[in-house]
Amino acid sequence: MSLCISIHVGQAGVQMGNTCWELYCLEHDIQPDGHMSSTKPSGAYDDSFTTFFSETGTGKYVPRAIFVDLEPTVIGESARSTCSRPTWSPTLASTSPWPHMLQ
Repeated sequence: MSLCISIHVGQAGVQMGNTCWELYCLEHDIQPDGHMSSTKPSGAYDDSFTTFFSETGTGKYVPRAIFVDLEPTVIGESARSTCSRPTWSPTLASTSPWPHMLQ
């Protein structure tokens, strides 16, 4: 089994990453609530999505991704997007706690 962890840095990286994860959700039938679609025919199970998604203890699938930006509103917008909102894990996002030190 291989795993892929995506790292999205900066405003453009976070926005592109969000679009990428929306596409992954569509391609692998991950619903907005983080669960797999139950409309797949029986015997059509494909676990290739586990390369990109991690299953939580509650049966939800969350992206194997890290989002980093110094501006918290960029990551906040990504967390509120339609696809990633339910699958969003705040532990996978980082913003600078001391933005005034960068000025």
